Order: sequence, then C-alpha cells, then structure tokens
Amino acid sequence: MNKTEISGTDIPAEAWHTLAVDTAAKHLRTDGARGLTIDEAARRLKHFGANRLEQARGRTAFAILFNQFKSLLVLLLVAAAGIAFAMGDNLEAVVILVVVVLNATIGFFTEWKAERTLTALQKQTVRIARVVRDGVERELPAEELVPGDLVVLEAGARVPADGRIIERARLQIEEAALTGESQAVTKTTDPIADAAAPLADRLNLAFMGTTIVNGRGHFLVTGTGVGTEMGKIGVLIDEAKNNDSPLEKKLARLGRLLIVIVLVLCAVIVFAGWLRGHDFLSILEVGISLAIAAVPEGLPAVATMTLALGMQRMARMGALIRRLPAVETLGSTTVICTDKTGTLTRNEMTVSVFVLDRRRIDVTGAGYSSVGEFQENHRPVDPHADAHLTLALRVGVLCNDAKVAHADGKDTVLGDPTEAALIVAAEKAGMKEDALEAEFPRLSEQPFDSATKRMATVHRTPEGRLITFVKGAPSTLLEASSSQVGANGVTPLTADDRARWDAMNQDLAGAALRVLALAYRDLSESQSEHDADATKQLTFVGLVGMTDPLREEAKAAIATCRAAGIRSVMITGDQQITAAEIARQLGIDRDLNGQPLRIVHARELNNLDAAGWKKTVHGAAVFARVSPKHKLQIVQALQAQGQIVAMTGDGVNDAPALKKADIGVAMGIKGTEVAKETADMVIVDDNFATIVGAVEQGRMIYANILRFIRYLFSCNLAEILTVFIALMIGWPLPLGALQILWLNMITDIFPALALALEPSVPGMMRRPPHDPKAPLLPARLLVMIGWQGGLLAAVTLLAFFLGMRMYGTEGEGLKHAITVTFMTLALAQVVHVFSSRSESGSAFDARLFKNGWLWGAVALCVLLQLAAVYVPFLRAILHTVPLDVKDWGVVAGCALLPLAVVEVVKLIQRRFISRSNGSATHLSKRAA
Repeated sequence: MNKTEISGTDIPAEAWHTLAVDTAAKHLRTDGARGLTIDEAARRLKHFGANRLEQARGRTAFAILFNQFKSLLVLLLVAAAGIAFAMGDNLEAVVILVVVVLNATIGFFTEWKAERTLTALQKQTVRIARVVRDGVERELPAEELVPGDLVVLEAGARVPADGRIIERARLQIEEAALTGESQAVTKTTDPIADAAAPLADRLNLAFMGTTIVNGRGHFLVTGTGVGTEMGKIGVLIDEAKNNDSPLEKKLARLGRLLIVIVLVLCAVIVFAGWLRGHDFLSILEVGISLAIAAVPEGLPAVATMTLALGMQRMARMGALIRRLPAVETLGSTTVICTDKTGTLTRNEMTVSVFVLDRRRIDVTGAGYSSVGEFQENHRPVDPHADAHLTLALRVGVLCNDAKVAHADGKDTVLGDPTEAALIVAAEKAGMKEDALEAEFPRLSEQPFDSATKRMATVHRTPEGRLITFVKGAPSTLLEASSSQVGANGVTPLTADDRARWDAMNQDLAGAALRVLALAYRDLSESQSEHDADATKQLTFVGLVGMTDPLREEAKAAIATCRAAGIRSVMITGDQQITAAEIARQLGIDRDLNGQPLRIVHARELNNLDAAGWKKTVHGAAVFARVSPKHKLQIVQALQAQGQIVAMTGDGVNDAPALKKADIGVAMGIKGTEVAKETADMVIVDDNFATIVGAVEQGRMIYANILRFIRYLFSCNLAEILTVFIALMIGWPLPLGALQILWLNMITDIFPALALALEPSVPGMMRRPPHDPKAPLLPARLLVMIGWQGGLLAAVTLLAFFLGMRMYGTEGEGLKHAITVTFMTLALAQVVHVFSSRSESGSAFDARLFKNGWLWGAVALCVLLQLAAVYVPFLRAILHTVPLDVKDWGVVAGCALLPLAVVEVVKLIQRRFISRSNGSATHLSKRAA
C-alpha cells in the first residue's frame, strides 16, 4: 500500500479523504495557514525526491530494427542465405538477403515512432506552483513540491500534485481525463466516511494533472511524483505489456511448421537421391535448393507491405495506425471496450428539456453551438412570448459564473460545463449573457456549497428592486420554496406539488439527465443583498434537464458491430444510473442474442478472484465508477477468455488498458497525449464510426492475407512437387536454383501484392469475426492448396516432358526444355492469381476489373518473363534460351489449363452447395 511517511507517521494514500482538515494537517506535520518552513521543505525534498514522473523508457531505433528480425520466417530466410553462401551460391544468397533487408526496412520505417507514454504523462503535469512557505506565498517549480506543502489553487491552472483540500470558494475541477467523470466536480473540505470511495467521489481531494475550471482554494500536498494517482497510472502503463497480434502469433506458428517441413523435405530428398545412386554432395545441394524453394521468400515482405498499405488506407479514413500488426488485429476483434465520455458522447453538456409547471419544453441542438429551438409537443415555442420560459432562462444565465465564446467556428468554454449549457440555452432564445448582466447587475453571491447544494446571486432589477436568483439540487430548492410559478401566476407550493415535482425529477434523472432546479425571490426594501434569508421562501420556477449528448454516429456504429458479431462493453467513471441509460439508448445493454446484460458497479469488482472476474465480464454490458486499475483488469479478464479486445478511450485513466488491449484506440481531438502515445490506433476525427470502418478494413486485409497465402503456398508447392517428382522418376532437374528463386521473388510477390489490394466483398460486416484461435491455414485451405499446387505441378511436368521430347535431355537441348518448363510454371502462376481471388467464386466475377493493381501485376510479370528469355544479361543469370512459336504454344496451353480446371471445380462446388441449401429449405418447409 502506498503511504506518506513523515516523522514516523504512516497514512495510507487511500485514506486522506476520510480525515478532517486539522487531522490531515497534523499527520502531515504542517501548518494549514503558514505551510512548511523552508528548511523542512528542503529536508522532505531530499527524502521524497522530486515531484515528477520517471522518463519513459521508449524503444530505441536499434530495438525497433531488431524487432523486424524476430519472425521465424525471416530467420528461416537468413539461414537459407547462410547456406547458399556456404555452398558458393553467392548470387542466390544476395537475392535472399535483399528480400530480408526490404522486409526489415518497410517494417522499421512504418513503426519508427518511440513509445513516449511516460514522456507524454509529463506533458500532463504542471511546471510552476504557487506555494505558501513560512507564511509567504511564492512561485516554485512544481518539481520541488513535497508532502505537507500548502498550495494555492486558482481557476485556469492545473493541479500540481495530489492533496487534501482545506479551503475552497466555488472550487470546481475537471477530472474527466483521470476519472472519466464528464462533469466538473465541485470540491468540498468535509471528510468522506467511505474509505473505499472511487476517485470521482473523493470530493475533498485534488489530483495531479486535473484542471481547475472555477473558483479558488488551498490544499495540503499528500502525494508527489509516482505516489500520485497520475503516477500510479504511469506505473500501470509501464507494467502493461503489448500482446502479439493474432497475425503475429499465426505467422510464428506457420514459421515453426515451415522449419519442420523444410528439414523433413531436405532429409527425404537427400536420402532418396542417395539411395538412387546420386552423388551425396550434389544431391545435398539439390535438397537444400528445394528446401529454399519451400520457403515463401515473398511472404514476410508481402505481409508487411500489405499491412503498410492498409495503414495508409486507414489514415485516409481518419484512423492513424501506430503499430503495423494492429491493422490486422482490428479484423479479429471480438469485443470493443469503449469509454463513454468523449467517445460515445460529445463531452459537451447540453440543456435538452425544461419542465415548467405542467409543461415540458424540449430544446434542440447539441453541444455548445447556439443553434437550436424550443418545442412543446413538437410545436415551436417563442421564448420571447413565453414569460415563464424567459424567467427560467434568465435565472440560468445570471446565477452563473461560466463564460462561452464563439469565434472562428469554435465554441470555447471557461468554467463549469453545466453552467455553460445554461448560457447556450439562453443564446438559442436570443438572450445574451452580457446584455442580461448589464440589465440585472450582480450585487452579491453565495457560491455553490456541497452542504446547501445551491448557488445564489443577488441582482438589481431595471426597476431598482433587489432579486435573488437560485439554482441547485431539486430537493434542496423545493425544501426552500414556499410558492411556484404556474399558468395562473405565482401560487402556493402544496405537498402534492412537491410530490409532483419530485416525481418529475426522478423521471428526468432516470433518462440519464443531470437535473437542476431554478428559483427566485424578490427582496423587500428592508432587506440587503447580504441578507441570510435571501435563499428562503423562494418561488420555484422549474426544472432543467441536461445531457452529455450521444455522438450521432455512435448508435449506428454499435449496431454495425453487433451485426458483425462484435460485442460492445461500456467502461466509464460515471454514475451507474447514467451509464445504464446511455447503454440502453445505444443498445449496448443486451448481448448478441438480445439477452439482457448486467450493469456492474466498481464496488462489485473489489477482491474478485479469477473465477469471479470470468463470471463478471461474461455477463456485463457496463462497468460504472471504475478506476484505471479496474479498466486494466477488465481487459485482462476478457483476454483470459480468449477474446480479442479493442479498448477505446481519450483520458489518462484509459492509458493502461489501452496499452494492454489487443488494439488500443485513442481519440485524436479530445484525447490526451498519454492516450494517443499508448494506443495502437488514433481516430483523428474522434468519430466512433471510424472505428467500424477500420474494423472492416482489418477484416478485408485479413481476407486478402489469406488470399495471397493461399496463392503463395500453392505456387511454392507446385515448385516443390515439380522438382521432387522429377527426381523420384529419374528425370533431370526441371528447374535451376536461381530460376526457383526468380519465381519466388517475381511471379509470386507482385501478384500477391495485388491480391492484398482486392476490394472488400459485400457483407463483410455481416459475418462473425474470424476465430483468433483458428490456424492461419485450416484443413479446408490446406486441401485447396494441395490440389491446386498439384495441378500447377502437373502441367509444369507435362511441359517439361514435351520439352524433353522435342529437344532431348542433354546439353543445350535440356537447357531449352528447362526454359519451356520455367516459362510454363511462371505463367501458370501468374494466371493462377485470378483463381486465388476467391475460394469458391468465379475468377470472372463482377469485381474482376475493379482491382487495377492485379492487371498491372500480371502485365509486369509477363514483361519480366519475356525479359528472362530475351534479355542477354538475364538469360546468362537464369540459364534460359529464346523460345519460338511452337514453344510458346506449349507454354500457353499448359499455363492456361489450370485456370480452366479450377473454374470447372468451383462451378461444380457452387451447384452442389446450391442444391444442398435448396434441399434443406424444402425439408424445413415440409417439417413446418
């Protein structure tokens, strides 16, 4: 447990809010009026250390570069290059190393951004603090603050450390970045009995990095540096580890499988060749060449380039990806844990309704824009012709300390967002704050107090009378009121009226609205503006309901996620009733099958064991009043169930969970620097719908990765089978080592890259997420790769057979036959790219001409293959000869045959599935 130790006194950090002011000062060995002495402050600074967070240990450029070589596939290529060098095949080795370097370069430059999370935390802290020492107020670097210091708080400043508030006047602090609470918190000095109260409910404490929006005060420092709540988040971020993405895990498993295949293949070929009487060293070279052929040299480069291209597409959509594998992870996401404030809502308090007597007047518009109108039963209301509404708006504007400015298309608020909402509501009626303040000058005020739960201001009317305007908690103002404004003017407030107003208050609160009551009192000539009775015998004006409006696109985006089989979980620091209503409005409160889910309060999460966490997260839709540690634990519990978790957020309190999640998503506009630096993806426009678009892109990229893996492996299998079968039946080698490498690097990579750019197929977001536990190559794909690779090998061997029949099996004749074989396999692979666009659909569907990159890749490969037999330099390297018309006839016929066979098989498959579905439908109708 974190403790502040001063002169032998241990106080748990969690307990400061339970202590009275004088008790806290006593434990801190400080004077609540004069502060510490300079000597004592120096001694404590030496003991506790500077009030700063540790510098982030970001990844160095070398570490990022080293990370590019951790893949088993890349290590396999490096090993292949080493073997080639050892056997004297220097050109072959250099080509392989070029591939490795290309892959590392792409990965390095797309990930080259240091993880400056803790450095960003430092940006959330302040540099200068106003401190009282030896009874004198002075400005000091915030780093020099120590526990026991007496610090001055004023509007517009940031809180420089954690501390116990001992004096306040209208003190309000905005803590959304730390607690998730959307409203500024009015602070108090009274002790709080609940030792386990959430941070948002510790109203007598101030926390490092939060912003003072109104009032002033003093507090005693109780925690500095890593001992602050901000510092604890920094520790959580530092401890949270980035998980490998599903793709990284699957590629690692594939790499291990390939190592086994390569070793077995090499051993089988060497052993079989030795048994047939081949020279051991020569057959060893053949085995190693074939083993190298088994490694898809283009796979790491194509995978990296595919993710990088997807990264660029997402950037154009407004989603900036900070880590390449995160592109694909989005497509695997099964759960989105979303923060409420600023993510699902706009974090802009808005007046949405007035209840005046028995009338309900709705207010349109959202946020701090002054565009909107007033409606009663869906009919417009003219505020200037409605005296009751005008009075309510006047009370809201004049009993108010906030300021709202509209300039250059931006709305700027200084002060409490709730008070700003009242000003904006009046602006919608054409009532200006400055004009009202000039017409009704303020003479005195009684600041909002947590005990009275109201604020009062006294004004002089244009007629010269004194009037008190009051706003506050409905229960408090009803208790202080003796009359009410109604259709018949001012009438007595009866017990039935009080019950009716209380019921309306409960209805508004149950709709996730923050409710304030408005009242006034005319003062007699004998009363002064400082009269203690100014807030008694009030005339009740009505209720005003405010909301933090939902983002317009949030509900549709969550519905899309539901259709895509993605579960949404809301994690917030707000009250349970508010969170529950927001979840209901968004449709988060039910699971994918429509069954209701639980709304969980933070107190239920304390002391849970692993089984308890598993049960809780399985049936929960909303977690309310949670701490940063809870958010992290929720993500971990979901991951323990095998879920792929995306976490969205914008506050400092979200950062540890953002880092731990499989995909952390930060908001770009309202997100803190900490959240952005921790996240894998930053949504530039703060638009929740952008996440849905990014998920679709992730799914499309995963589908395209499967396409080019299917293509690459079937091509590689064709090369292996061609050489292996030729050896087994006693034929000469049909392909040279450099020719195999050329095929892997030219006719494989460019078409594979083009497959990676295939457009999204219809219905992508109406499918469930792909199983993160499923292998990258399930049995169904292995069978497809097997028979298609075998088909490509068969036509290649047919071409080799025809070539040997035409030109012989020795010398230049064999070289000619090998050239025919080489060109046949190369062009067969190029044509095969069309079949690889879909597992079961036709290669000639409506989307055939939508991917221009595919046609460009085909054209480029054909040109390069022509160069391989007609450019002398390449002929010398690849050991080819020019081909005549007869040769091209053999090549074309054999290369096009696999496409025709695959199309016929797919057609039979589609008809079989159609008939099966038709039979099933017929049987179900008969059963019905």
